[in-house]
Amino acid sequence: MKFAGLFAGIGGFELGLGRAGHTTELLCDVNPASEAVLKRHFDGVAYHSDIKELRSLPSSVDAICAGFPCQDLSQAGRGAGLGGEKSGLISEVFRLLSRRRIPTVVIENVPFMLQLSGGSAMRAIIDEFEARGYRWAYRVVDTFAFGLPQRRERVFFVASRELDPASVLLADENELERPRTAIGKVAHGFYWTEGLTGLGWAVDSIPTLKNGSTIGIPSPPAVLLPDGKIVKPSISDAERLQGFQPGWTEPAEGVVRRSFRWSLVGSAVSVPVAQWLGERLMVPGTYNKSKDSDFPSTGRIPRAARFDGKRRHRVFMGVDPIGRRPPPLSDFLLDDGDLLSLRAAHGFLSRTRRAKLKFDDAFISAVEHHVELLGGEIPARIPKRLVLKAA
Repeated sequence: MKFAGLFAGIGGFELGLGRAGHTTELLCDVNPASEAVLKRHFDGVAYHSDIKELRSLPSSVDAICAGFPCQDLSQAGRGAGLGGEKSGLISEVFRLLSRRRIPTVVIENVPFMLQLSGGSAMRAIIDEFEARGYRWAYRVVDTFAFGLPQRRERVFFVASRELDPASVLLADENELERPRTAIGKVAHGFYWTEGLTGLGWAVDSIPTLKNGSTIGIPSPPAVLLPDGKIVKPSISDAERLQGFQPGWTEPAEGVVRRSFRWSLVGSAVSVPVAQWLGERLMVPGTYNKSKDSDFPSTGRIPRAARFDGKRRHRVFMGVDPIGRRPPPLSDFLLDDGDLLSLRAAHGFLSRTRRAKLKFDDAFISAVEHHVELLGGEIPARIPKRLVLKAA
């Protein structure tokens, strides 16, 4: 297929689809830092900076990929849904489809959109595609099961007028057991900027890489290594955790400060997930219809579903299409990383003392030991609460 990459970011969709044998005919992203990265790695591909000014797509394009902005759909975001200034830009995709009904469309976003306002955002999207004569399927997929030690769930959605989207997204299921907490034996990733609410921690992996603030303040995770050290991964290792080669986002430093690269990486589509999807677009599989059930007419919508041209179906399916176990996180990280500072570790511990959440006692003890090694004082403990389960 010949793709137009809309909201292309740093090219995760396009890179993965290219590895599967597809080509990119056009790129579009309004971020100057993204533009610098895309023009370095996709030299010669037509580029447009503002989707609002893109009047139509080239006649050669027969597919669209779009990881449209998630800020208004995420759990940590504005909650405005598709009425928000950022996430509402998906309307530009439908405007372009009104000019010419591109046969196949692939989009990606955060899974919180399935429950925000009773799933109204996803319901609006599927209504738009159905009105244009498309069949569709969507599914929550976790990057962890593609050989990368990152717990990153995202919704992938395929709509098509030519092929059955269920044969692309729903043909593969290979459940992969997640590792269990084992302090001192495997690495554990967590967000030191949290502690009151948030993602908890991830065993032998990192929690979902985030895009940081809108002004480029980075939000890297921390990793408690088996030897007790707590480090922040390097930006190169963060790129690898998304499936890019180290240094992929270096061209952005020509237009923004280095720390902004964290935002670019955190917003990206994981490359091996896009490659799997591209391979299934090339050679569709077979969907087992016994997984179908009734699609709810109101309320929160399921984590996997399809539309066969006549009826919507809930699909009972997990987040692991491939089931490729990643290497241990401590082996995957190539750089030493910077030690988590005393201030950062102390702040994290202080927040856990006030939180409704409670991390595993052995994990908290390891963070306390890190604080002591750096010469700090341990915040006062409070009575035990329920243990927060790791991601």
